Amino acid sequence: QCPGIEPLCVDLADWGAVEAAVGAAGPFELLVNNAAVAELQPFLEVTRKALQRSLDVNFGAVLHVSQIVARQMIAQGIPGAIVNVSSQASQRALRDHAVYCSTKSALDMLSKVMALELGPHKIRVNTVNPTVVMTDMGRINWSDPHKSAVMINRIPLGKFAEVDDVVNSILFLLSDKSAMTTGSSLMVDGGFLVS
Repeated sequence: QCPGIEPLCVDLADWGAVEAAVGAAGPFELLVNNAAVAELQPFLEVTRKALQRSLDVNFGAVLHVSQIVARQMIAQGIPGAIVNVSSQASQRALRDHAVYCSTKSALDMLSKVMALELGPHKIRVNTVNPTVVMTDMGRINWSDPHKSAVMINRIPLGKFAEVDDVVNSILFLLSDKSAMTTGSSLMVDGGFLVS
């Protein structure tokens, strides 16, 4: 448990509810956008429902929550940091990941534009781009030993990421230790993108 932290449960696709909940909770100095869905379908079988849900959560929710928080930071004159959790899939095509890869690529570019526009307000924006992380979602999509072996064989460090690997990278990007870092993507991929 973390004293002083009050969780808000809200449907991120409901912009009105998000505006009310997040708007009433501020002001903020730090923001981590971590919500995501991975509805894996072959390109020729992508459904409108899966596309819309992925766009709403992986991209639209980040844009909207970041707008609310950044406006509060600017109004209060608070310098801040925003970290958007992206993926190695933003940089490399993966089978059955047409929508996921595309939304994460869009998130990377959104983060760069945010960094450009929010920098003059002393708000830094970066992404962390992990490989498969052993969360519930990671276990669901990568539980097939054949599928996971193919991916792990492409990671020079020979393993998927644990939650703490990503958390520690996020903490670095939120901290003053990264005071001159904005518009960057920190790969937490065990070397996947260099293989």
